[in-house]
Amino acid sequence: MRAGVSRPHLVRDLTVIGGLIAVVVAATIAGGILVYRTLYGPAAFVTHYLQLLASGHAVEALAVPGVAVDRSRLAAAGLPEDASDALLRREALASLTDIRVVSQRTVGDETDVTVSYRAGSYAGRTTFAVARDGWIGVAPAWRFARSPLAVIDLTVHGSATFEVNGFTLDKRQASPAGVKADLAEPVHLLVFSPGLYSVRVDTNAMTSRPKALLSDTLFQRTALDVQAVPTAEFLSVVQTRVDEFLDACAKQPVLQPTACPFGTQVDDRLTAAPSWSIVTQPVVTLIPDGEGWDIRPAHATAHLTVPTQSIFDGSLHTVSENVPFGITGTVTIDGSGAASIRITAPPND
Repeated sequence: MRAGVSRPHLVRDLTVIGGLIAVVVAATIAGGILVYRTLYGPAAFVTHYLQLLASGHAVEALAVPGVAVDRSRLAAAGLPEDASDALLRREALASLTDIRVVSQRTVGDETDVTVSYRAGSYAGRTTFAVARDGWIGVAPAWRFARSPLAVIDLTVHGSATFEVNGFTLDKRQASPAGVKADLAEPVHLLVFSPGLYSVRVDTNAMTSRPKALLSDTLFQRTALDVQAVPTAEFLSVVQTRVDEFLDACAKQPVLQPTACPFGTQVDDRLTAAPSWSIVTQPVVTLIPDGEGWDIRPAHATAHLTVPTQSIFDGSLHTVSENVPFGITGTVTIDGSGAASIRITAPPND
């Protein structure tokens, strides 16, 4: 004869089993939500985009839905339609690390995903707007509701060539005007956000300290100005050219050398041609003037030797005197990088 199971024990066992089932179901739902958020949710979508930037996959990042935009959308957002895409490449990307989702909030059809990160040595935080974009099989697809691109209005004074994160660029490459570009005008550059963009000039003629900009605001424009300064090598070249110019002036056997910043007058009659020499050459320094350079006014000394005869008593003597003078001028650099130097006398000389 089989032993019977008491009713209270049966109820208790069923309750335990039901509780276990509820726990399993809850765990399954929680796991499903975690998998969804990790692999298929808006935060996963944003994290994937940032990981592409972090690994230098610029082409793939640009292909993420909602990143690339047409020119009409740039104009509608108040951004320059002619902004160059020259920096949307691997070579212009800086490091992006410590990517972490801070928060996620859905309002209407959009979800705001806030992410913290380090761009180079800078800590940053950016909020991305994400919207549904259909389905991929049974998984939802997403797109950026607002493009994570931005625009840098970059003005580099004193050099047509510059570097962004080590990537060398010429203003004429970035300008829609090409070789006819006005080198004094800013160039408009599309960049990925978030991203750190360090701009510097490093040529044989010009140099500058790096100037960094953290692009952490989406679909906005930011101005950045960089002033180049002459290198020691370039200053040496200009100094040599000025010295040669003045030495050539000194070879003219006249009291007022043509197109030269020094000269003098003698009241007596000359009995032989004047002889000039440069006693002290001016020390050349350059100061910015738009896209060119001014030679800061500098002092120098020439020496004149000339035999004369007095117009009053006919006596002979030799004039031997130092003649102080000053110089100024301009230095311009054309599109090919060639420098043109013009030397003049200061207005009051």
